[in-house]
Amino acid sequence: MTDTAAAPAMAKPLTGATLIFAALLIGLGNFIVVLDSSIANVSIPHIAGSLGVSVTEATRVITFYAVADAITVPLAGWLARRFGEQRMFISAFIAFGAISLLCGLSRSIEMLIAGRILLGLAGGMMRPLSLTLLLRVFPSEKATLATIIWAMTTTVAPIAGPILGGVISDNAGWAWIFFINVPVAAFGAASLFYLLRGRREETARSPIDVVGLALLVTWVTSLQLLLDEGRNLDWFAATEIRALAVVAAIGFIAFLIWELTEKHPIVNLRVFRHRGFVVASVTYAMSFGAFFATIVLIPLWLQQNMGYTATWAGYATGIMGIFAVFASPIIGAASAKIDPRLIISTGIGGLALISVWRIGFTPDMTFLQMAWPMLLTGPFLMMLFIPITGLCIASVDPNEQADAAGISNFLRTLATAFAASLVQTGWINAARVNQSGLVGAMQQGPATIETMVASGLSRDTATALLTNVVESQSVMLATLNMFAVVALCLAFTGALIWLAPKPKGPINTSGGH
Repeated sequence: MTDTAAAPAMAKPLTGATLIFAALLIGLGNFIVVLDSSIANVSIPHIAGSLGVSVTEATRVITFYAVADAITVPLAGWLARRFGEQRMFISAFIAFGAISLLCGLSRSIEMLIAGRILLGLAGGMMRPLSLTLLLRVFPSEKATLATIIWAMTTTVAPIAGPILGGVISDNAGWAWIFFINVPVAAFGAASLFYLLRGRREETARSPIDVVGLALLVTWVTSLQLLLDEGRNLDWFAATEIRALAVVAAIGFIAFLIWELTEKHPIVNLRVFRHRGFVVASVTYAMSFGAFFATIVLIPLWLQQNMGYTATWAGYATGIMGIFAVFASPIIGAASAKIDPRLIISTGIGGLALISVWRIGFTPDMTFLQMAWPMLLTGPFLMMLFIPITGLCIASVDPNEQADAAGISNFLRTLATAFAASLVQTGWINAARVNQSGLVGAMQQGPATIETMVASGLSRDTATALLTNVVESQSVMLATLNMFAVVALCLAFTGALIWLAPKPKGPINTSGGH
């Protein structure tokens, strides 16, 4: 049943400056949501000190936001059908600002975690809906421009997050990383409500799939907690991690069976019948996960081994947005004329070559030497983002586009969670193995210590200095090992995209028009 009786007459299409302003506001909403996924990362020590808790406890501010966000993202399609895309987006925009205010006013870790859960629920609705709403307000011939706006906000926001988080926390206090959302959300939601008023939305009165929702919450929460707590509890050596793994596996299997047989599923898994969507979404998730692994690894390496502050480590990663901004219009125009698989494969291949370039990094390299690969990452990343987003959505039927946007974003969210946990675990393990190898290969270690003692140093000091050198070199080698793994993953996904069928003509993501 479709609820159109009370809908107003169809408003005139947005044009000119009004269209651009509405698009920027929608992009702004997506920007602050993605920004909040990374802005708190560098603020954890400030939060822990202010609220009187350990850093481990404070990291749950990140964990529970990610859990809530991941759970809500795939629900976007059902929510859009039930209540309307622009209604849900504007409502979530308002909620995001109000909840951000509560987060900033928190005086206990429990209150802050509760606020972050609610913030993740609101943000998880906004991310996929921002893309489908952009595709609705733009005329079909300008759908590529809508995709560019969404891709740029999604790409630049997590890069800007650590920079803003560090600067704000150091100078104004951690609460302001949440307070800054309030005026942005108030202005954005009010302006969109005014610009989009009178536009008709068709809504379907489908019942809510309570069982599917419960199963989704169960397996996603278990999996996310497993990924976040695994490093602290020595992974499957801990009973808690094994229990979470069992719950996640059983919950996932039960979720698949239920959703594929339910008449009104909360997540429309039937979009996976489209080969193009499967290949594009898996390529998207794996490629972005590999890229995100480097964004997690590089700041850690710069701060722990290269002596960078958190702010400067943020600058070192944030510069990739410079060339990305300038390259986006060119890539968007090319996507309308060239086989998108070629553009995607080239972009992923470029990211792989940059990871190979980084294998040559050394402990004495300058900021500029480290910056060049990061600067060149931007255009290649946009070559992945812009066409693959359109390919995911264009590969399904028009009435499934909201589902496709939600599920592809959900897979990307899970991939980044996997990548963040796996790269840190792999980095630590590789450093341990490399350290053992270096110690075993140092036949002249005792003689070196004796020489240092003979030069006037105490034996303890000489031993400590040599140990520091070995540890530093082992971490450096571990970092290079991870860059090699990332390069291999990217090489695989660069080939994987060619399993998608060739689009018939330019990608058309405007099915809702």
